[in-house]
Parts: sequence; C-alpha cells; structure tokens
Amino acid sequence: MFYAALAAGVAATVLFLAVRVKKGGIPGLITKTLASVFFILTAVFACFAAGNFDVVRQYGLFIVAGLIFGMLGDIWLDLKWVYPEDNDVYTFAGMISFALGHVFYLYAIYSFSAAVSASVWYIIVPLAAAVIFGGIAIGLEKVMKLEYGKFKWISFAYGAILAFMTFSAASAMIATGFETVWIVMTVGGVFFIISDLILSGMYFDIEKSKNTPVNIVLNHATYYIAQFVIAASIMFAV
Repeated sequence: MFYAALAAGVAATVLFLAVRVKKGGIPGLITKTLASVFFILTAVFACFAAGNFDVVRQYGLFIVAGLIFGMLGDIWLDLKWVYPEDNDVYTFAGMISFALGHVFYLYAIYSFSAAVSASVWYIIVPLAAAVIFGGIAIGLEKVMKLEYGKFKWISFAYGAILAFMTFSAASAMIATGFETVWIVMTVGGVFFIISDLILSGMYFDIEKSKNTPVNIVLNHATYYIAQFVIAASIMFAV
C-alpha cells in the first residue's frame, strides 16, 4: 500500500502540474489537494509498514501531523490566486501552516533521535545556523530584487524554522553515523528550501516577472519531492 500510495501520488502531482500551468483556479486547487492527500497517505501506510509501535509513536505520527499542516498550507496558498482580494490573509495562513508543519517535523527528529537529544550542541548549532540563514535571506532582499513588505518578519521566522528543521535532520545524520532515515529527512529538507527559495521569487519579485510556467513547475516539483521524501523517511526509521 505504501508503494501504491507513492505511485499514485507521483501521478497526481504530474496531473496537478499540468492543470496548474494550463488552468489554475479551482481546478488547480482541487488537483493540488489531491496530490497532497497522497503524501499523507504515503506516510500513513509507511507507519503501518514500519510495524514498530515506537517508531510510529515517536516519529511517524509527528511526520503525518506535519504533512497535514503542509496540505492545509497548500490550500491556503492556492486560495490566494482564486481570491486575490484576500491575498494577505491566505498568504499569512499558508506560511503559518507550513511553519507548524516544520515544528512537527522538528519534534519528530528530536523525539526519535536519542543521539541529537543527548547533546545540547545538536540543538544550539542548528538553531544558530537557522537564525543566520533567515537573516541572510531577508538581508539579501534588495540584492535579489525582492520586496517582502508586510511579510518580511514572518518570512524571516518561517525561513529560520525551515532551516532549523533541515539542519537538525543533518545533525541527526552526523550524530548517528549517517543513518538512512536522517539522510532521507535531510534530503527532504533541502528540497523544501529549494522550493521555497523559488517561491519567494515568485511572490515577492519587485518586477513581477518570476511567476512563470517554468518556475511554477520547479517550485511545485521540488515541493512535492520534499514532502514525499519526508513521508517515505518513516520506512527507514528503525
């Protein structure tokens, strides 16, 4: 069932990308939600496949929760295109939902990995690096020809939380001698960062020239790779 959900999710993602580029609107929102449902199902079936209650309790359930908030973020951010008069509300809602999803991913990492929990440095170093990452992202606003406006500080907070999750997964990878689950989780985080860097250009570009079909495909392709990889990480949690 895990592999069936994963395969169906890939197909649903391809369908969504085609609809999003050609039509957008409500059809794009519906197909996007369908693709997102499948990364949640992929994680759920991975929990069953794991066959280990501790893995599910300490890791799998938090990954599923994070993916659910990811799906909610998907819905809010697409509604901003459907109802542009409420752009700000849906943008804030989407960013908050995704941030909460990353908080659940973080909890999964520190709950399940005894190696990173054993040393405070595996928290302090990723956190410090994440704050620096968020600061650099905001500091390069003018260099990258972006204008965050009212979204500047939430963009900083979101970027730091995303980076913290990714760097924490990398810390767990190093602390455990490169266990597969943390390699997979780190890869998922990196794809998430790539996706959101592309999205920042699409949303906040001063010249309004980056919301192109190519960027739409790259943004969503890297995003869905990230979510399905994170969902699949449960299979490697032993």
